[in-house]
Amino acid sequence: MGKEKKAQFDEPIYDAKVLGTPKMLVLGLQHLFAMFGATVLVPILTGLSVSATLLFAGLATLFMHLVTGRKVPVFLGSSFAFLGGYFAVVASGAELGLSQAESLPYACVGVACAGLLYLVLSLICKAFGSKNVMRFFPPVVTGPIIIAIGLILAPSAINNCSTNWPIALAAIVVVIVCNIWGKGMIKIVPILMGVLVSYLIAALTGNVDFSGVKEAAWIGLPVKMENTVFSLFGAENFNAGLLVSSIIMIVPIAFATMMEHVGDISAIGGTIEKNLIEDPGLHRTLIGDGVGTSIAALFGAPANTTYGENTGVLVLTKVYDPKVVRLAALYAIVLSFCPKFAALISAMPAATIGGVSIILYGMISAVGVRNMVENHTDFQKSRNVIVAAVILGLALGVNFSGSLGADITTAGNNATGAIAFMIGDMKIALSGLAIASIVGILLNAILPGKRDEYMPNQKNSGSLGKF
Repeated sequence: MGKEKKAQFDEPIYDAKVLGTPKMLVLGLQHLFAMFGATVLVPILTGLSVSATLLFAGLATLFMHLVTGRKVPVFLGSSFAFLGGYFAVVASGAELGLSQAESLPYACVGVACAGLLYLVLSLICKAFGSKNVMRFFPPVVTGPIIIAIGLILAPSAINNCSTNWPIALAAIVVVIVCNIWGKGMIKIVPILMGVLVSYLIAALTGNVDFSGVKEAAWIGLPVKMENTVFSLFGAENFNAGLLVSSIIMIVPIAFATMMEHVGDISAIGGTIEKNLIEDPGLHRTLIGDGVGTSIAALFGAPANTTYGENTGVLVLTKVYDPKVVRLAALYAIVLSFCPKFAALISAMPAATIGGVSIILYGMISAVGVRNMVENHTDFQKSRNVIVAAVILGLALGVNFSGSLGADITTAGNNATGAIAFMIGDMKIALSGLAIASIVGILLNAILPGKRDEYMPNQKNSGSLGKF
């Protein structure tokens, strides 16, 4: 920062003073639109609060900028990586007679604990160096985990599409057209465009119920205590077994998202031509991401993650001043205090959600493949084949096993398979993804032969959970 450039878009602009306030405000809106489509889709899919999601996405972004000395132009939005964990916990809660609203706080506890894992990795990176830590989480482990996340989620997208295929296909076509042939900002926000066009078609054809929008107030608090983790304290139907199961099922997902974080920070650094891994340091960016995720989860919002869409906006505009991203965070916070706006988002048809989800979930798996390709994972090595095969086999096999309780025949939060056991009076359930992550990390550590190293690509973030 501090470099003064002419207020043109042919060279990078580092200082907001060069642009002036009006242009800064507009560029902040552009960053808001870039993150918006994917960020609000996560609460819609899970049943979490849209308002709380926007509030804590904004707050987490501001905290990230604070802890990194305002050096990293990054936005923290909703992560798709934890969707399978939310669905698995809700399915386990349903077996115990709990509603979706009653089960989600348990899942949020798991996500909050996953955020704390970022802090543990941050301390280890500070003590032993980032490279020494990353060698335990190479792409041969994280890649198949990411692939499994997308494949596990895919059936729910098809179930949602089946409620109205024409509307779902409209969303799919618009996303593809905008992403492949779009120019400028349109190419950056294909998911948002797909949602808007499909939603509009659904509204014009009478397939949207706007009664909730009419009843919603214009101004209100974004957080309701009954939707937070704190509602579990003193609850009559509190289930300790479900709480422990939620933590065990969800925390391992953080191993994949932390590797994604490293890739995204490297990509942002490559974009702005600064080594952000060294300054302000990976340990600081991990703290920002982890604390943001844990606090958001405690208050009923989804996990946060670094957003590749906003990196795309940096490339498009060549305005690298982090103040622009902080403006987007402030806009998100302001929107979170409008219940009518949240109701409008919540009224989105299931078919619209399903249409964009088909691409999003497929992209998650594709990112896992790209993660291994870009890091030159060698499948000529038997150890790598075994590690990847065991991860995929366990993750998908357990998740879709009817004998382990899976039921993917209905739309919404599908029941997923899990290996359950009793510890005293507590029933503990391990999801396929949790088992696969733990086993994969251990296998990679103990099998003989040279382990691959994690080498984050400087140009492609490989973001997981966004388009």
